[in-house]
Amino acid sequence: MPDIRILAGGLQFPEGPVAEADGSVLLVEIQRETVSRVRPDGSVEVVAQLGGGPNGLAVGPDGALYVCNNGGFLFHLDGGFNRMRRGVHPHYTSGRIERLDLATGEVRTLYDRCGDHPLRGPNDIVFDRSGGFYFTDFGKHRERERDYGGLYYGRADGSGIVEVAYPMETPNGVGLSPDESVVYVSETETGRLWAFDLEGPGRAKRHPFPSPHGGRLVCGLPGYQRFDSLAVDARGNICVATLITGCITVIAPDGTVLDQVMLPDDPIVTNICFGGPDRRTAYITLSGTGRLAAMDWPEPGLEPAYVR
Repeated sequence: MPDIRILAGGLQFPEGPVAEADGSVLLVEIQRETVSRVRPDGSVEVVAQLGGGPNGLAVGPDGALYVCNNGGFLFHLDGGFNRMRRGVHPHYTSGRIERLDLATGEVRTLYDRCGDHPLRGPNDIVFDRSGGFYFTDFGKHRERERDYGGLYYGRADGSGIVEVAYPMETPNGVGLSPDESVVYVSETETGRLWAFDLEGPGRAKRHPFPSPHGGRLVCGLPGYQRFDSLAVDARGNICVATLITGCITVIAPDGTVLDQVMLPDDPIVTNICFGGPDRRTAYITLSGTGRLAAMDWPEPGLEPAYVR
């Protein structure tokens, strides 16, 4: 077991960590419906109360935070772990992409639909160096039915959104290759990692049948292992938070599973990001127990397009 440091506890289903230059980590607390900051001393402060279900975070070209808001989840304790459950939040209206100005606290909805199709449950987000962002829409899981999800691309100024791939089965994590020629998407319920080969910002080459949506299958894990969010390291390996197993699965671009880095006492490992002076510190959310962990990582993480 690697040396793992618990930075904070008592978080209400943390996800979407973003490492700051001052050593603090911004993240969402989905159940608390907030964006929060974990300081280096372990203290936690609420940055913004958004409502709904803030789920994914990224820094945009203007220094603002861009938030995937799924509209709200329901939670319950199961076997001592906090877990999402089927059903729709009583105040759910739609999913949405929000812009949060940390200096003023202003929150603005950029997108709540793509064309005629409402967003159901935006989940994770990554910016490219062109100033746009890819995001996944996980959909909603009602008592007896579930939405298809998809991959989308939006402009940070709110001027346009396009559908990149649809339909997908519970698309969750999203990340870009170092040269931004490939966008990766992990699917939760299938335990599959897909690659979309890009022809330009928001435009993916469509691979033919048997691809269900034009993507290229990179890897699928055996057994009952479910994928959550992901981050890419500087070598281009895809580090995917893996539910049930409770680990980070490191996958090479050719689909080879290089490692599974186990985390302690929580099967609900949901997110990873990289920070520190050389980006060799991995910050990982242990959502079932409400903790933020940190550990040294053997490879530096890929620097995001925009940082604070």
